[in-house]
Amino acid sequence: MSATAGSPATSAGRRGLTFTPMSRLLPLLGLLSLLAAPLPAAEAPATLLAQPDKEIVADTLLKDGKAAEWKIAKGKWERTAEGLRVEELPADNHGAAGRLAQKLGDFVVAFEFRLDGAKTISLSINDAKEHVARVQITPTALRVQRDDHDHDGPDKAVVFLHQAEKFEAGTWHRVVLEMVGDTLVATVDGKISGFGRDPLFKAEKANPGLTCAGQAATFRNFALWSALPAPKAGWPEASAKIAEAMKAAPTPPAPGAAAKAKAAAKAKPAPAK
Repeated sequence: MSATAGSPATSAGRRGLTFTPMSRLLPLLGLLSLLAAPLPAAEAPATLLAQPDKEIVADTLLKDGKAAEWKIAKGKWERTAEGLRVEELPADNHGAAGRLAQKLGDFVVAFEFRLDGAKTISLSINDAKEHVARVQITPTALRVQRDDHDHDGPDKAVVFLHQAEKFEAGTWHRVVLEMVGDTLVATVDGKISGFGRDPLFKAEKANPGLTCAGQAATFRNFALWSALPAPKAGWPEASAKIAEAMKAAPTPPAPGAAAKAKAAAKAKPAPAK
């Protein structure tokens, strides 16, 4: 639309202000519309089992990012410029824990973590009442398991993979967990994978959560997708390769083994001179 005599734009021009023709404003308006448009959805990670379908949650976990609706049960949780810093509080007598109130069928979840002194971190999946599965990481090991589903009852956790692996403090790592039908597969840094099957996994899942024991750990780029009910065509071949790698995986030493070995070495009599 052009300015007419006596219009505010023409009057402003007479007062020494510059009138910019609409033809010159169009490129700027186009740029502004792009800046105002919603950011594209996060790209789904490479998967072995699942076919990602629709994005459900995308939370960078950064201080200035758009936050998902996390329910914090225990611990100290602080969004920083580097990510979500989580610490266990001694007064809680329980590891730090936070969850998303989200029902899940078949799904893929991905996030990054950094150990900053924490003893253990985990991604855990529940159903409406109990724990279902988790990926647990310590500075020296990776554990993938089906959880104990009744606490005091006869049910017990089933460990699919417990592999010795070093996770140095201050180093970022990425976890991808996939659940389709009765099968779970977890991958760390695109190179270590463990999987298992259980009928429990077929039920509706809920409340994906992050935990931290000790002080502290930092998380970032948490994203969740629904998945198609059928596994990827290449899953049978991929699972066979993972199974072979799991058989050859180095096993972490038993709890307290290092301390026992050190004590035994001290107790050993000195050689005769």
